[in-house]
This record gives sequence, structure tokens and C-alpha cells, in this order.
Amino acid sequence: MKTKILVTGLVLATVATVMLYPTLRGNAKGVAVQPPLSGLPAQTARVEAVFVLDTTGSMSGLIAAAKEKIWSIASTLSQAQQAPEIKIGLVAYRDRGDAYVTKVVDLSTDLDSMYATLMDFSADGGGDTPESVNQALDDAVNKMSWSADEGTYKVVFLVGDAPPHMDYQDDRKFPQIMVAAAANGIVVNTIQCGNMHETVAPWQQIASLGHGRYFTVAQAGGAVAVATPYDEQIATLAAELDATRLYYGTADERKALAAKTEATDKARAAASPAAQARRGVFNASASGEANLVGEQDLVHDVLSGRVDPAAMPAAELPAPLANVPAGERKKVITATAERREALRQRIGALAKERDAFIAAELEERGGAKESLDQQIYNAVRDQAAAKGLEYEGGPKY
Repeated sequence: MKTKILVTGLVLATVATVMLYPTLRGNAKGVAVQPPLSGLPAQTARVEAVFVLDTTGSMSGLIAAAKEKIWSIASTLSQAQQAPEIKIGLVAYRDRGDAYVTKVVDLSTDLDSMYATLMDFSADGGGDTPESVNQALDDAVNKMSWSADEGTYKVVFLVGDAPPHMDYQDDRKFPQIMVAAAANGIVVNTIQCGNMHETVAPWQQIASLGHGRYFTVAQAGGAVAVATPYDEQIATLAAELDATRLYYGTADERKALAAKTEATDKARAAASPAAQARRGVFNASASGEANLVGEQDLVHDVLSGRVDPAAMPAAELPAPLANVPAGERKKVITATAERREALRQRIGALAKERDAFIAAELEERGGAKESLDQQIYNAVRDQAAAKGLEYEGGPKY
């Protein structure tokens, strides 16, 4: 993941080039920003959320909504006063005889890579009503890299419209899986899409055994969708923010990091302006820092004191710094950090205007109390309180 900033050996030309390229990195709570050049605060609060999504043919509307709203859900999870670290995982499921039974994306702070996979999901298969819900829940509870930290809020959201197959003899059934979830401190919520009668009882039972909530939404997901006049501008600034990343390391390390750059490019190319704006708002927050920069970002590591750029071999530098004299490298990185922080502030200011626009729109519509966004927020607010996380202000859209 290397953002290329064209530089010369001259300091003034170097700084000028950096200022032309998007550069930024800072810490923010929600969309508030820290002073320029500040290091990252130690994040002790953590949220780990796995979304278990039915991807059979009847779920096309919900999958489309998930692609649009996963970033606002991430922002909702991040807006606790403690600015928690956010990890999200996915389990897509269908049924035996379909193209796949489950697909698992492990928990990670790299939400771009998760999102790139989500964009590949489509609705297909199914048709016999029951689905492989038990297998999906088993994967969510037992195949994810859940933290062993008892202070982490760990939560599963099971989203689908059909009941589980209880006639498969060779898989674990949800009562047994919920015992394992409880033993690991994982809360399981169920979201029923549509009104299939056969789904109600098992969904309610799973939520009860999982110490979570059961709620219903429309077949298409019931998420709030509001396009705003600020989306395209925020999306543009978010792309500039991405371009401030300066990845360093050996050739093999940088090759491995290229996957994140590719995921970012895919996320931008495939997402609507509104989804790109939601991603930008999340990345400008303190909780979004990990997704924004990933690992081995020179700006972060120099400012936090982990790396001395003057002592680095040229072969391990990002391309924009490869020909910069050792004594001038810090100046380039400092200018990049300032640019990064300025971008964060601009995104934060626009995010406030965007929030106000959406609030007015929703008020005109009569509110969104039954929306997927609000119901997820309510569950998170109440359940995360047991882990010391304080949420207020409602969901992010």
C-alpha cells in the first residue's frame, strides 16, 4: 500500500509536492480530530462484531443494503466515548447443494479487505426454505479470532429470513453453539428479514440463548438510505486521505501490504458516493485509524517514535522518499502528517453538516425508530454498557 508522492532532493520542492498530494493521519473521536502530529492514543476498549448473512436468492435487497451501510454500522460501533478499536468479521451462508455452505471472513481491523469481500457477495441459491444457519453460527462462534480479553464487547448479528435446518445429523445445532458463545462472552442477536412464520421461533430462541435481542426488519433490510449533497466531496477527501499512506519495509513486506491497497482501490471503485462518504467519515475517526493506515505506515511509525527515517536503508523506504537525503526525510513525513490532519478536519466538518442534513430528512420522514440502523444501535448501546462502553447520540447513517 504505497502512496506515491513525487519529490525531488530539494526540500522546498519536496514539501510542495507533499502538500499537493493527500496526506493525513490523526486521531479523532467520532469525527473530532487531535492536534496535528499527535501520536495515536492507546486504545484499550474493543468491539468485535461478526455479521452472519443469509446470501440465498431472497436476500438480494439485504445484501445490497449491507454493501451500502456497513461503513455507517462501523461508525455506529466506533462512536462510544472510549473510541474503541473496531474489528468486523463476516460469515455468508446458503445451504448444502448451493455453490457454498459458508464463506468466512475473519475478524480484523482491516475493514477495507472485509468490504472488498462483501462487494463480491450476491444472492443466489436456496429455495427449500430452511438454510444452513447452524453451520453459519458455528463458524461465527468457533472459527473467528475472538479476543480472549473479557473486557471486549463481542457480538454476532445473525441476519436472514429462513429457519435453520434441524434435520442435518452431522452438524452442531444452535442450542449447543449458544452454550459455546456464552462461555466465550459472545452475545448473539438475531435480525429476521421479512415475516416468514417458521423463522420467528428459532430466531427468538437463538437470541434468548445468546443473551441478545431478536428484532425484525423489512425483507430488504430496512436500513436508512439518504444521499446527501456532501457525499461526493467527502468521498473525494477520503481518497486524498488514503493517498497519505506511506508504506515501508522490505520488498516482500511491501508486496504483502499491496493487498490492502488493492482492497482500498476496489472499495472505492465499487462503492457508491454515499458509501465512500461513510467510509471516509469512519476513517477520519479515532477508531477508523487502524483501517486507514494498516501496518507499517511511515507517517505513524515515525511520529510515534518507532522508526528513525534518517537511519532507514533506501531500499526499505516508500518510493516517494527513496531519493530524499536522510536528513530531509523527517520534513517530508511531518508535512505529510500535517496534510493528513488537515484532511481529517475537513472531513470532520463536512460530516457534521452531513449528519444535520440526514437528521432533517429523517425528521421530515417521521423518524427511523424501526430502522435496521436504530435497532442495531439500541442493541449495541445496551449490551456494550456491560463492558464499560458508553454510547449516546443514536446511530450513524
